[in-house]
Amino acid sequence: MLGSDPMATATHADDERPIRGIGELVSVFQAAEKPPERFRIGVEAEKFGVHAPTGAPISYEGERSVVRIFDALGRFGWLPERESEDGPVLALRRDGASITLEPGSQLELSGAALDDLHAARAEFDAHLAELRPISDELELAWLGVGFHPIARQEELGWVPKQRYRVMKTYLPTRGYAAHDMMRRTATVQANFDYANERDALRKLVVSLKLSPLIHAMTAHAPFRERRRTDHASLRGEVWLHMDPARSGLIPALWSAKSPGYADYVEWALDAGMFLFKRGDEVIANTGQRFRDFMRDGFEGHRATLADFRLHLNTLFPEARLKNTVEVRGCDAQRLELSSSIPAIFTGFLYDERALAEAEELARPFDYETIEASRPALVRDALRARIGDTPARALAERLLDIARGGLDRRARRDERGRSESAYLEPLVALVERGECPADQAAANVAVGAELPVQALVERTSLLEPGVPSLPRES
Repeated sequence: MLGSDPMATATHADDERPIRGIGELVSVFQAAEKPPERFRIGVEAEKFGVHAPTGAPISYEGERSVVRIFDALGRFGWLPERESEDGPVLALRRDGASITLEPGSQLELSGAALDDLHAARAEFDAHLAELRPISDELELAWLGVGFHPIARQEELGWVPKQRYRVMKTYLPTRGYAAHDMMRRTATVQANFDYANERDALRKLVVSLKLSPLIHAMTAHAPFRERRRTDHASLRGEVWLHMDPARSGLIPALWSAKSPGYADYVEWALDAGMFLFKRGDEVIANTGQRFRDFMRDGFEGHRATLADFRLHLNTLFPEARLKNTVEVRGCDAQRLELSSSIPAIFTGFLYDERALAEAEELARPFDYETIEASRPALVRDALRARIGDTPARALAERLLDIARGGLDRRARRDERGRSESAYLEPLVALVERGECPADQAAANVAVGAELPVQALVERTSLLEPGVPSLPRES
């Protein structure tokens, strides 16, 4: 959520010299362009680990900890990564994929760049199978839900990552929900390639426009500290109260007649920085706009292209542009629905006809209309409206568009199914006017407190009726 990139490219040799002009910043995106035959999908999925009998959250160190989980995963060929030679292990990497940590020890699989959704789902299933032995040993349950249903802030530790120490102090000055965002939220995200400037910005802009609707379709965060709330997505509510300069829907792109890379760069330049690095040293530089860093420097340091690449990873709009188009506006899901989110976006981003149909669906809604609808969408999900149009009707149409795109891609698994199979659990919900939060909170009154065991069962990553993680294959 806060910076991992499963489709990252290698740093370039000239990244360390001072930036000579804004035109160089555009080259970051130009260098990532790919022909359509090389388009891939990278899926990122976060989850909360808890002690199943008590609901106590896992921590970075201790009896039930990230350290023990990482040690156990090492036998599957995962290699440790540190920020410095003698620093703590903060990630694992293997074959283009990584396992990373959010600030409250949420565990994230950032998948490799893969050919299709079938491969992405197989990758996630294999990850769960590798987690099984240590999960059984430590009595861990994994929760696929957008907001931690049990833990209070004071019960959560902090992952010892240098960037998180800076964010912990700075972000609360820009939005009161910052610590909730960092430690009590979890998402499913996906990354998509682009062929050229026009393709990149078409995909980015339509993803921004449709992201609040897709979030409403997949809203899955109705609990807070063991109680049912009146929100379908508390995670969505949290993100409405974040730093407005680095999050949200990027209104400048909506008003541009033919948006291009330079428009995204101009938006990014006005967001406040967190930090930059010189070797292993992290230099906190909170709040200075990158534009001003380029012009004035900071404590004798001049802005480099490496600094700009890092800055791009500290921007958190609902969809963002890096060496991929990354969609990031949806709650974590249980296993049955976890593939539906990348499936929706794959369906309309990787098929020309579906992309045009998605643009047409979004065309009637300007920025002000969508932005005004967001509080109702995160509270009421498909019972809300966007302008005068019921969200449910728009969701049904978007699913039809995505299904058509996936079927035309004709990527089939060993059973002959197209990727549209991953949409079906969500289609069934939307046809009833429901979202995943409606299932999770069924028959629970707003304000009611639930036992820990009931919350674990209702928000488990694994679908109801599956008592344990998949066995290793």
